Formats: sequence, C-alpha cells, structure tokens
Amino acid sequence: MKSIFRLHNRFILTLVLLAVFVWSLFSIQWNADLIHSGGIPTLLQIVEGLIHPDLSPEVLILGFESAWITLAYAVAGMSLAIIYALIIGILASGVLTSNRTSRIVSKVFFRGILGFTRSIHELIWAWLFVAAIGLSPFAAIFALAIPYGGILGRIFADMLNDVSGEPIKALKSAGASKLQTLIYGYLPLIWADMISYTMYRFECAIRSSAIMSFIGLGGLGYQIQLSLQDLKYDRVWAFVFFLIGLVIFVDVWSNFVRKALTDRKKRQGFSSGWRSVFFTLLLTIGSWVFIHIAENAQFFELLSEKNIEAAKRFFGGLIGLNNDEPAFLDRNNWAAALKLTLETLEMSIMAIGFATIAAFLTVVPAARNIANGHLTGSKKWYNWLLYGIVRLSYIFSRSVPELVWAMMIIFIFKPGLLPGAIALALHNFGILGKLWAEVIEDMDSRPIQNLAASGASKIETLFYGILPTVLPRFLTYILYRWEVIMRTTIVVGFVGAGGLGMEFKLAMSFFNYTQITLLLLCYMILVIIADFASESTRKAVR
Repeated sequence: MKSIFRLHNRFILTLVLLAVFVWSLFSIQWNADLIHSGGIPTLLQIVEGLIHPDLSPEVLILGFESAWITLAYAVAGMSLAIIYALIIGILASGVLTSNRTSRIVSKVFFRGILGFTRSIHELIWAWLFVAAIGLSPFAAIFALAIPYGGILGRIFADMLNDVSGEPIKALKSAGASKLQTLIYGYLPLIWADMISYTMYRFECAIRSSAIMSFIGLGGLGYQIQLSLQDLKYDRVWAFVFFLIGLVIFVDVWSNFVRKALTDRKKRQGFSSGWRSVFFTLLLTIGSWVFIHIAENAQFFELLSEKNIEAAKRFFGGLIGLNNDEPAFLDRNNWAAALKLTLETLEMSIMAIGFATIAAFLTVVPAARNIANGHLTGSKKWYNWLLYGIVRLSYIFSRSVPELVWAMMIIFIFKPGLLPGAIALALHNFGILGKLWAEVIEDMDSRPIQNLAASGASKIETLFYGILPTVLPRFLTYILYRWEVIMRTTIVVGFVGAGGLGMEFKLAMSFFNYTQITLLLLCYMILVIIADFASESTRKAVR
C-alpha cells in the first residue's frame, strides 16, 4: 500500500512539473522577433569558429597563461573554502555540543550562516568585493571561497549528522572527549566522501573562476570576453577549448583521487593516495606563491586606510546610510523588483525544462552498461559510437560556464528570458545527462535482463524496466539542478538575458546601492523558495 501511494505521488509530481514548465513557456512571445536580423549569419560564424579555432602560437601561449591564472584563482579560493567549510560545517552539525538545546542553537545559527553565504552567487560576491576593495585577485579568491565554503560546509554538516551512532557511542563509553570523538570517530568515517565531494566542487570552481573576468579580473574568461567583443569567434572557441581542457584535467585528477581512496587496502592505493596529496599541496602552494609574487597581491594591503574607507562607503550605501529614500523602502520599487523576480523564476523553470528534455533524449545511449550490452543483452557496433558522441557532448556543454554560453547566444537572440534559459539549459544539460547516465550504470541489471530475455522490445524495456527504476533519482537530480539554476539566473542577466540580473547590472553601473540591496533581497527570497520547494518535493518522491 505504501509503495502504491509513493508511485501515485511521483506520478502527480511529474504532471505538476510538466504543467509548471508549460506555464513558463507562456512568458515568451514565440515569433520571428526573438532572433536578431543578423542572428542566423552570426550563428553560422560561431559554428565556423568552432570548426576552425585559432590555434596560432600567440593564442596558444595566451591560452596557457590564462588557464594557469584561472586554475590558480580556483585553487586559492577552494583552499580557503575548505578551511571555512570544515570549521563552520562542524559547528553546524552540532557534534561538538553537549546537550540538545545547545545543539539546536548551534545548528540553526551556523546553518543560517552557511545558507546565507551559499545563496548568493560567486559573481555577485566578486562584484561586491571589487566595489569594496578594487580589482585585486583577492576579490576573485574571496568571491569563490565564500559561496563554495557555504556549499561544502552544508554537505560536511549533513555527512557528520548521517554517521552511524554505534562507533560514536563506543568512543564515548571509553571516555573520549567531544574533540577526540570528532577526530577519531566522525572524520575517519566520512573523510573519503568529503574529499570526493570537494573534488567535484573544485571542477565547478574552475568554471566559476573563468567568469570572474566579467568584472575585470584576468583568466580564460577575460580572453573569451575580449574575443567576443572583437567578434573573433575562432579565438573564442580556442580559449573555450582551454577551459574544457582544464575541466577534463580536474575530472581525471578527481577520478584518480577517488580511486586511490577506494583502493586503500592495496599498496598501490596508498602510494597513489600520497602522490595525490603531494600534488594537491604542491599546486596549492604554487597558486598562492603566484598570486603573491606574479600578481603582486598583498593580503595586508586589503586593510589599508583607503580600502577600509571604500568598504565603509560601499556597505554603508547598501544599508541606506545618508539616503533619505532608500529603494528597499519604496513600494513601487518593490513592485517592479517582484515582477523581475517572477521573470527570473520563469527563466529558471524554462531552463531546467529544456535541459531535462535534452538529457532524457540522450541519456540511454550515454550509459556504459547499455553501450556494452550488459544491461539489455544487445550488443551493436554503433552503441559505442553513440556512447562516445553523447558523452563528449555532455563534457562540452557542462565545461562551458552559463555566462559564456549567454555571451554567445545574446548575439543570436534578442535580449530577454529565452537566451538566458537556453544558456542555462546548455550548461545543465551536460551535468544532468552525466548524473542520469551514472544512475542507469549503477542500477541492478537482473530485472532488465529478464525483460529482454522474455522478448521485450527496446522501447518496452525502457518504459517498463529502466524508467520505473531510475525515475525517482532522475526527479531528485532535476530538483537539485533547479536549485543551482536559480542561483545562476541572476548571472546570465548581466549580459542582457533579462530578469533580476539585468537590473542588478544597471544598479551597479549607476551606483544605486539601495537598489542593489532590494534586488539581493528578492534574489535571496527566490533561492529560499527554491530550497524549500525542492526539499519538500524530494521528500514526496522518497
């Protein structure tokens, strides 16, 4: 009876999600005016640049230099994020508290800090830091450290709370203190998962580091932006390929680290693990040395009198000091901002809808156990070809940040919600497809093999065997990516994709600080709504 009720809930939820997606489509006037008059020729030029990228020695040297800057910023930012996440995440878990009341207070307070820091996109943090301390590499590093620290801290806290109670009770019975219980009980049990998830977030930090160029900081994104402004699409794709190479490098490194962690019992696993640790330390030290010497970034300069005065002026402006009519106290401004908030919500729903459709149409050939015939018992020569093509498309789409996709698409479509939704969908299609394919690869193959052996066709095997098994996980990943998209919608608006982001850029350009505060409040309301809706919906499909 319980399983029937759960299936009913999932069916109703699927229908609701489809209805909401269709509702979001009505926010667009579907006509020929969506495309620029020169949009199609521009699209052809972009495709030509993709096929024939500029691989001249000058571009290659510039690409390697910019790739290193992007990597160094990401490594430095993540090193600070890990420290922040460990400290606040442990406090947010409540494992160091001695009674129920202090545990609840600790969880609410520190989880609130983590929630606030991760709810604001890293590019927003970067813009705020640049306004406060100027174009310093530390603006990019802090902008990466704060939201990624919030994300990691939340996951670390959840991991600590999910630890089995038996080993912890045994340690406490032996007289271990709270700190000893943490070091010898909790952390050893979740250490591998913490490292694995941190490596995944590091891949995301590479893409985030690249888009710091939008506010004037160097790296691959800066070169992509300059090339787009000069309409040199062959150079654009050359630098995009460098970015894809960085993401693949991190992905391979991440797989190597995870394999070393799972092979601890083997001697080779130990040596691999130590090599990974040594390489990580070397890269971290090298990044900080580069930022300190080559970029001439001095930490104590941030505390200079000039910077402190600028920060006071900026943050004072955000809360409306010396402003008789702050925007966040005006009813008309709130009405306009809430309208933009609704548009931003529609954009995010369209984006996850487009990404879901594209991933659903491609995920089956992208699963390794289908390509090799292990799941269905059908081995065809073209299965591996399809597998390779789809998997490459996943890597390509997710390696390019949403902002870079938006910067190219805005040359084809007129400013509005549609180019923003397409840019977000292109990036998340690759992520969603990869996650879904891994779900199919991890499923129990015996029921599917029995279906195939009984004479079921491929379509019947898909709809009666594979989909009923994987659909709950698919829905979970859809909701998870929608949360992420909600945080990112404001960013694609910077380049004319509409919503809160477009208005935020204008407010920054005209130094309308109280308007910035109003837009940030609306943005945070959206993120909180997305978190609540996503968590409630996930519980319904469990």
